[in-house]
Amino acid sequence: MQSSAPKQVFTRGRVWDVLALLVVAFALWKLFIAPRSFAPRTLVAPNAVYERLNGGTFRVADQRGRTLFLDFFASWCAPCKVELPIVQAWANNHPDAVVVPVDVGEPRLTVAAFAQRLHVHGVVIDPHSSARALFSVSGFPTVVVIDSAGYIRAKWEGLNPAIALALSNAEKKLPAAP
Repeated sequence: MQSSAPKQVFTRGRVWDVLALLVVAFALWKLFIAPRSFAPRTLVAPNAVYERLNGGTFRVADQRGRTLFLDFFASWCAPCKVELPIVQAWANNHPDAVVVPVDVGEPRLTVAAFAQRLHVHGVVIDPHSSARALFSVSGFPTVVVIDSAGYIRAKWEGLNPAIALALSNAEKKLPAAP
């Protein structure tokens, strides 16, 4: 007697369905789960010092007592041109937040023209690309979140269309020191 049970075959259509499901799951994780998860207080933020585009000096250590968002970018980075205005708009709507755009590895004149074109203010420059080693910045854009005690609590790499949600979650969950 022969078995009449149908054979299970993984067709090309099924493979594409599984791949599509994995892509959707990754996108949901990237947009909704990852921005809400924060690392424990183990990695102390380096005492980086940068030049302000409009003059003066910016020191990461001077921001203790407040949650600090460092938004690392470069003018040649296409995703940065999308994300920077989103982060800037969020910063404008949250005046108590400390959001600092950091240009990595470019000359002052290039950064100034780029910042003016995108209407980005509060820019600091890292012409020697020290952020790559200090904050493990391997690509752009990268947002690093430093809590009020000076610990790195999150790092978001790559274009994130929901970056404003991630910033809001960090602002709520990592409040400034009293």
